[in-house]
Amino acid sequence: MTTTMESLIGLVNRIQRVCTVLGDYGTTDSSSSSASFSSLWEALPTVAVVGGQSSGKSSVLESIVGRDFLPRGSGIVTRRPLVLQLHKTEGGAQEYAEFLHLPKRRFTDFAAVRKEIQDETDRVTGKTKMISPVPIHLSIYSPNVVNLTLVDLPGLTKVAVDGQPDSIVEDIENMVRSYVAKPNCIILAISPANQDIATSDAIKLAREVDPSGERTFGVLTKLDLMDKGTNALDVLDGRSYRLQHPWVGIVNRSQADINKNVDMIAARRNEREYFATSPDYSHLASKMGSEYLAKLLSKHLESVIRARIPSITSLISKNIDELEAELDRLGRPVAVDAGAQLYTILELCRAFDRIFKEHLEGGRAGGDRIYGVFDHQLPAALKKLPFDRHLSFQNVRKVVSEADGYQPHLIAPEQGYRRLIEGALNYFRGPAEASVDAVHFVLKELVRKSIAETQELRRFPSLQVEIAGAAGEALERFREESKKTVVRLVDMEASYLTVDFFRNLPQEIEKGPITEKGPNNGVAAVDRYTEGHFRRIAMNVSSYINMVSETLKNTVPKAVVYCQVREARHSLLNHFYLQIGKIEGKQLVLLLDEDPALMERRHQAAKRLELFKSARDEIESVTWAR
Repeated sequence: MTTTMESLIGLVNRIQRVCTVLGDYGTTDSSSSSASFSSLWEALPTVAVVGGQSSGKSSVLESIVGRDFLPRGSGIVTRRPLVLQLHKTEGGAQEYAEFLHLPKRRFTDFAAVRKEIQDETDRVTGKTKMISPVPIHLSIYSPNVVNLTLVDLPGLTKVAVDGQPDSIVEDIENMVRSYVAKPNCIILAISPANQDIATSDAIKLAREVDPSGERTFGVLTKLDLMDKGTNALDVLDGRSYRLQHPWVGIVNRSQADINKNVDMIAARRNEREYFATSPDYSHLASKMGSEYLAKLLSKHLESVIRARIPSITSLISKNIDELEAELDRLGRPVAVDAGAQLYTILELCRAFDRIFKEHLEGGRAGGDRIYGVFDHQLPAALKKLPFDRHLSFQNVRKVVSEADGYQPHLIAPEQGYRRLIEGALNYFRGPAEASVDAVHFVLKELVRKSIAETQELRRFPSLQVEIAGAAGEALERFREESKKTVVRLVDMEASYLTVDFFRNLPQEIEKGPITEKGPNNGVAAVDRYTEGHFRRIAMNVSSYINMVSETLKNTVPKAVVYCQVREARHSLLNHFYLQIGKIEGKQLVLLLDEDPALMERRHQAAKRLELFKSARDEIESVTWAR
């Protein structure tokens, strides 16, 4: 099948209807949640009807349709864009109209169409005189029309009327500009012939957004109302204001004709007769009138659509890929079934746990800080312990003397040694416990980083808080157990001294006193209260403490890793899993309570994806002529 004008314009009509249903009408406020998504509406060729109030804009549209169907009155009558889709039917078929918001209802009474346009406008804007960018879609099926789509926009005005804010003038211009500024918009600029073209609101705006005139069709209305002896040939011939497309003159029904309910078919006939018999315009009669204008626009719209189809198809494919990737990143909606929700929570916990383990095991940064505690912090803390003060001559003499009591030691001051060693070993508690705390804080930071890096969790702030709390409680338990263990290691060193160390110490050899019988070689008569004696004791205790320090330098890291790191790696969320299994469905929903902004983002992305897929299906249903 070859591409016909009907199929091309009908294709765009169907895509525009889908756009409106799914919230894409090309004028999205930058503050709205869907503002960051590409607009398909903006990519579709559109004919926008622009004119000032009382320019005859409504009469032109009714002449093209051949029916009275638009609301009339003073002030701003058109307060929402009206997307008017015309479908040519076979001769003799009944004319009827359908609204997108009332898909199952056919209107054959066009007075009822006028009322529904007014009622539907009020449903969105209220009974006020405010405007809204949300379009109304009206399809008219008739043998008296050509295949064409027009967007009727609110009339440009210079003064706000009663009940309207002062900003209404600017608001209307901004809405109209949002349509006509788009490069795919064909501008139908309507100006009354009985006013100076230089003051035309429509031409002024068209000149700003389309200075070359490539997208603008100029329409002159009310040619029959010009002063006698004057004509609009300078405008129609393009001498007053040149456009790339020819100007078209229109003769509207007079107010008297409207009051007498003169039908549009008769009005078309009168228009043809006017141009055919006019001494000023008869030579242009074949290119004047509403019927010619409709055919001209239909043909041009069809050619523009044909030229734009490849780029529209490319845009659709690109956006489908981007939106599917976006939805994958945002995650699918949460299931309503409690079992599925529990499964989702467990999967999210496992995702967090995987990243946490990667930090510990080197796949991600952070785990190396634990080794830094053992390799730098612990040895540095051990070196700073105040053993010099503890093993000073004065303190050693004091401790040994107190340990001897009223009976000085006979050979070696064993109790003195023990007291000195036990006192020194107590100093090891501080660095050991500090190592536990340091590793605890590293693990807490890794938990925080892992939660932040778990993409799947970003949707669920409540679950993030619960996981952080559960992991924090577990780490506290591990820390307490680790502290008990490292303190126990220190206490173990104090509870049983290494005997062989002291057996291998060099023995004191002192010369005994000289007696009458000669040197006392059999009995050591050492003065055990000299400074040298106490310094040797201090040196021996220091050697033993250094040996214990080297031992603890190895055993404390083992205990910390076993009690904290190993437990965190294997059972960080085990207690949380047990608690989750006991939670009821309502509480599970609370855990999966998503960020409202993220939910709205996903909803808008899903709607926009549906739009682009629907548009792709519509395009694929048509075979393009080569």
